[in-house]
Order: sequence, then C-alpha cells, then structure tokens
Amino acid sequence: SQKRIYEVVAKPVVESVLEGYNGTVMAYGQTGTGKTYTVGQLGKEDPSERGIMVRALEHILSSMSLETDSVAVSYLQLYLESVQDLLAPEKTNIPIVEDPKTGEVSLPGAAIVEIKDLEHVCQLLQIGETNRHAANTKMNTESSRSHAILIIHLQRSLKIKEETTVSIPSDTEHTLPGDLPLVLKSKLLIVDLAGSERIDKSGSEGHMIEEAKFINLSLSSLGKCINALAENSSHIPTRDSKLTRMLRDSFGGTARTSLVVTIGPSARHHSETSSTVLFGQRAMKVVNTIRLKEEVDYETLYKNVENEVDHLTSEMERQQKLRHREKMQLEKRLKESETFLNDLKMISSVQIENLEKEKHQFEYAVKRLMQELEEKEGRNNVLSEKIVHLETSLNEKK
Repeated sequence: SQKRIYEVVAKPVVESVLEGYNGTVMAYGQTGTGKTYTVGQLGKEDPSERGIMVRALEHILSSMSLETDSVAVSYLQLYLESVQDLLAPEKTNIPIVEDPKTGEVSLPGAAIVEIKDLEHVCQLLQIGETNRHAANTKMNTESSRSHAILIIHLQRSLKIKEETTVSIPSDTEHTLPGDLPLVLKSKLLIVDLAGSERIDKSGSEGHMIEEAKFINLSLSSLGKCINALAENSSHIPTRDSKLTRMLRDSFGGTARTSLVVTIGPSARHHSETSSTVLFGQRAMKVVNTIRLKEEVDYETLYKNVENEVDHLTSEMERQQKLRHREKMQLEKRLKESETFLNDLKMISSVQIENLEKEKHQFEYAVKRLMQELEEKEGRNNVLSEKIVHLETSLNEKK
C-alpha cells in the first residue's frame, strides 16, 4: 500500500530532515511501472492513494509550528536538459549554481512558495502536475516526459542557553554567546524520474523520440555516477547531465537518501527489470555522510537588533522631548522671573524718585524754617535791645 511504502521508505528520511539533515527520496525504474503513482499521486478522491509527496508534506506540517518555523517548496522539471519551473511555467532554463566552498547546489531562478496548510500543498502539486510534460505511449497512457523534482525547504528555530561552539557557513568556528537565535536549515528532495524506455517497445515517434533520447541520456549519466561512487572511483562524472548536478548531494553527498526502484511484472521486460534491480544494488553501495546544518539565524538576530535599536531610538526621542519640555518650562519660568525683576526695578525707581522729591521738599521746608527762625531771632534781639534801652531810660528817669 502507499501508506506502507511511505512508512518504510520515506518516513525515516522525513524525520531526519525534521532534525536538520538534508534528505532525498527518489523513484527509479522502467516507464509505466508506477513511479509517478508512488511519488506524486494526489489521492483527491481516495486519501489512501496519496503518494510520497503529499504524505511527506502532511508529516512535516504536523511536526512543525508555522509560528516559529517555515516550510517552502519549489517544484521543477528537467525537460530536454532544461530546468523549468512547474509553479511558474514562464521560468525556463533555470541555471544550476554550485557553491565553490560547500558544494551545495541551488537554483536561484526557481519560485519558492511558502506553505500554509495541506490544502495549499495539494493546490501547488496539482498546478505542477498540470504543467508537467506527459504523453501517451504503448507502455503508459500518461507517460512522464520529464524528471520532476519537488524541493521542500525547512527552517526550524531553536535557542542555545549557554556558550556553544557552532559551525558558521564560512567553515570557521566561533564561540557564540548565549541566547543567540539558531536555525536548523534542511532540504528534502522528492524526485520522480522519467522512465527509461526502448523506442521499439514504447512506440515513440517524432518529438517523443527526442524526449526519450534526453531521458535515457540523463538516466545513463546517473547510472555512471552511481557506478563510480559504488566503486570508489576518484572521478565522479556529475557534470555530464543537469540531473546528476541537481542530485549531487543525494548520492555520495551529505543527504540521507532513499531509493524506490519500480519494475514491471511482464517477462518481456526482463532486461529492463534486470538493469533496474542492478541499478538499485549498485546504489546500495554508495555511502553518504549526513551532516547537520546548524547556523546562527542572522535574519532573526538582525530583526531583534533592529527592534532594540527602534526601542532605544524611541526612548531617546522620548527623553529628548522630555528634556525639551523641561527646558521650555525653565525658559518660561526664567522669563517670568526676569519680567518680575524688571517690574520690581521700575517700581523701585519710581519709589526712589518719589523719595528724592520728598527729600528735596523737606530740605526746602527746613531752609525756610531756619530763615524764619533767624529772622525771629533778629527781631528778638532788636526787641531785647529796645527793652534794655527803655529800662535804662526808665532808671535814669527814676
């Protein structure tokens, strides 16, 4: 059943991705043997028929908190050696970029859509399925003519409570102080390869022969890479095809990878079945070294610092306004004091003038009194002399 295949093949990889490791689930096999059904079936009418893509995203959404974590998807197809975006069909021939330091592969032109819920997931997968190239062949009524790759980007936040040495992307180690926001970044690739086919059996003609040629070429390049890795060869021909470049991390890289091989039950496809099983056997010999990608969440750190700066700026502006208000109040009080002092000075000067006038008036009155007094004294003296003269005359007469 689809459920059994998911639990055995894909669930361990998904759980590993939730822990912060990269992962890949890939379906490989002859055309018409059920790869797209196993991986990409939407199960709109019967949920039990849901494929690995829907079940993996359902598992991821149920295990994460979208308040602190984020899930985003890109859905691509490799058609005629051209990387095309299934969610934005106008984007064709998307470049594949490899980080020279880490070797990590990225597709900078691809649309990345953040997931909200399972219904949103089904809508996006339906859009991708509608835009994917398929054709009717003798082997399959809806034969995939391109390799489909669903890339699920996970970002989970966590905090360290004490000083911890963590690996920064520049491959240098730094001791970081406590309470720095850390994120686990991981990526899950779910790959539905187009089936290898023989032209005489599939009945392909015209443009479909060209499609089959590119499909077989990329699958052949993948087989060569698997052989080289299984034999520990010094040279791995990953650059022979865009498919092998995109899956560089899945085989011999740092991702935990599960491979589903599909075969047909008919005896007439014995050689294809045999080569598919041999491919699976060789792939089992490939050893991947999984690596946790833990790094400082500079975006959250930047936001926190920005918020702190905003808070300090607003506090500084508040303090400045407070100081300005206090300054205005002090200036107002100073002006009032100066006005009061000026008024007091004016009142004092008027009072002084009045006092001066009174003083002059008093002095003048004193002078007049002194003059009158002197005049009275002079008259008194004259009278005294007259009295003395009269007394003398009287005495003489007596």
